[in-house]
Amino acid sequence: MDLQSFNTSPADVVRPVLQACCDAPSWVAAVLAGRPYADEADVVRAADEAARRFTAADVDQALGAHPRIGERAEGEHAEAAWSRREQAAVGTDQATAQALAEGNRAYEERFGRVFLICASGLSADQVLASLRDRLGHEHDEEAAVVADELRRIALLRLERVLTAEVSA
Repeated sequence: MDLQSFNTSPADVVRPVLQACCDAPSWVAAVLAGRPYADEADVVRAADEAARRFTAADVDQALGAHPRIGERAEGEHAEAAWSRREQAAVGTDQATAQALAEGNRAYEERFGRVFLICASGLSADQVLASLRDRLGHEHDEEAAVVADELRRIALLRLERVLTAEVSA
């Protein structure tokens, strides 16, 4: 979706595109409300500012669209395709899959939500190291990390939309 389409399409057309980037209603509303934007960088700046205001409810809602790290997202929708792409470097060998499954279980038991990381460009070893490190966080500290990881993922996906790297 080019900038002109992003700026001029009805909100009902742009909203699902933004929800695919990050299904946090306040974030989607804030980005929509800022239209029209002068350029792609302005869109990303506004999205970044809105993401820095994520509430716990925003994060919880958005996490529903994210599979566990190491699990392949199913379906043909944009979120699934992006997730598969973002996790492409996370190995799928048996030992890695087992370590990720164990780490995911431990994380979910400790924090009550899926482990979220902006995995784009990270190796399986880097993801596992981060998962293990974050298991030592206090709940408030981890909540801030999750919100920032969600922000990073949302911006990455929004940039892909605006540069027509994906169809919207």
